[in-house]
Amino acid sequence: MASLISCVSWVKRGVSSQHPTKYVLDDTELERVSALARIELEDAKKELEKAHIAAVSMGKGAEGSDADDADEDDENAWVDEDGEDADGDVPMDEDPPEKPADAKGDDLAQYNLDDYDDEDNMPSMGPFSNIKGLQYYQNNDEDPYITLKQDDEEDERQELEVLPSDNLLVVAKTEDEVSQLEIYVYDDSEENLYVHHDLMLPSFPLCLEWLDFPPISSPSAKTSPNGPAKQFGNYIAVGTMEPEIEIWSLDVVEAMYPDMVLGRPDKTAAHIPVPLGTGKKKRKKTKQRPSSSAHHVDAVLSLSWNKTHRNLLASASADRTVKIWDLTRDPTINGEGGEGEGALRSFDIHKDKVQAVHWNDKEPTVLLTGSYDRTVRTFDSRAPDAGVGAIVGADVEALRWDPWESHAFYVSLENGIVLNFDARTLPSDLSTPSPARFTLSAHDGAVSALDVNPHIPGCIATGGTDKVVKIWNVNEDADLKKRQVSLVTSRDLGVGKIFTVAWSPDDPLTLAAAGSKAKLQVWDVGANAGARKALGPKIKAVGRELKEKEHGGVIGVATDDEDSSGDEGGGDDE
Repeated sequence: MASLISCVSWVKRGVSSQHPTKYVLDDTELERVSALARIELEDAKKELEKAHIAAVSMGKGAEGSDADDADEDDENAWVDEDGEDADGDVPMDEDPPEKPADAKGDDLAQYNLDDYDDEDNMPSMGPFSNIKGLQYYQNNDEDPYITLKQDDEEDERQELEVLPSDNLLVVAKTEDEVSQLEIYVYDDSEENLYVHHDLMLPSFPLCLEWLDFPPISSPSAKTSPNGPAKQFGNYIAVGTMEPEIEIWSLDVVEAMYPDMVLGRPDKTAAHIPVPLGTGKKKRKKTKQRPSSSAHHVDAVLSLSWNKTHRNLLASASADRTVKIWDLTRDPTINGEGGEGEGALRSFDIHKDKVQAVHWNDKEPTVLLTGSYDRTVRTFDSRAPDAGVGAIVGADVEALRWDPWESHAFYVSLENGIVLNFDARTLPSDLSTPSPARFTLSAHDGAVSALDVNPHIPGCIATGGTDKVVKIWNVNEDADLKKRQVSLVTSRDLGVGKIFTVAWSPDDPLTLAAAGSKAKLQVWDVGANAGARKALGPKIKAVGRELKEKEHGGVIGVATDDEDSSGDEGGGDDE
């Protein structure tokens, strides 16, 4: 896929700095960046050396008879493509032709360049002949004839302003093999969505997680160079195809380097695959990278921030491990990571790639994980051996704890099924059957996106590879002691295959979605009459007010040939 959006994350209103600062490369920042650059340079040298050795061992060395450029073309073989001599070219064995006797020097003689600066020969310029009376000013402020002065700094300050009533949307986007974070501003009152700024990424982004805890190495973590550390901030953690986690400040524009990098080993641990052999059948095979308790050795697939213990960040990786990071610790890793280096804890509880991880908001030491080994597990991070789990029958795509029930969670699968479990009934032994509380056949294809509404009990959103986003209502039948699930509404938002859906942290019926078309859409679910009827009583029951807006539908980024609102995003609600 050339262009896509892999994940989206919301930022609550009032959290962002009203006037973001410009990135400044001062002496302190230069020292920090230089340290990172030296590590990257040493890594690059080590990787280049190992890659060359690996290529030679697989019969693809850059030297010797197998090299691509071993046989150079003979210089005499070059001929003119048109089959003619170039204009003015003369064979080596012939004298150049003599110019006629009446030739007037070179071709520029007709312009009389020798007398070009002679003022007596200057042609008349008509109404501009008195040009000596004109004066040039360096800028408009010095020109007395310009009375309306322009303050560029103030104009830029106003353009970058983020109002307390605005939400930010962080989008991980890859377009034409270039990956970046696009930070959007969403103004709900004006129904306006636009790109505020962007940050370049070194690798393909796979997951995002917003957090408000300032990392210890962040340049913006202190109020002043010698002042106390900040307690809150506005940051985004990014997991990519690289085995590292980057944390960026969202209140700094035009930043060149992240505020913190988690899991970057020193120069002795470069990430290079090692070939198994030199035979033709083994050239494409590589050894699995040796695992480490200090850092990941493969792509980071999921991130989860602990909202209670705010300095903790959990990560799930394709290296089959789950790790916990402490943002108050120096991220430097020397060697294999001793005490006080690298990850705080590492858990090896799955037999395949760990696709998703999520902290329990009500039980802040409990983690939920899902893997390609077709199992989900939940355990206390202080005693991982005492965890419980379930076999789900297909690869896990996404999972979420239910914020309204501390012991319940949802799991979406590759086969189009969404399951709901009660963690209290799960066995510690996976060989024991563990039926779900209910099973929902949600999509025709993988349910690649799942989110639980934090404002409305029993309201979930799903998105699949069938390009449809669906809103579900879960009600508990007290008589039958079962849960009944009904489809509230569904819509094709015109973003292609759905890769991510996320409920707004401020508005109970606002949903962001994106996918394979590299397009972000914000869906006002409350514009649908059926959704208002089904979910309105629940909204009132939790003390929220259902606002009916004049505009109804999908809000996207305006382009020259389309309006920024209305039904541009896709089909009608069902």
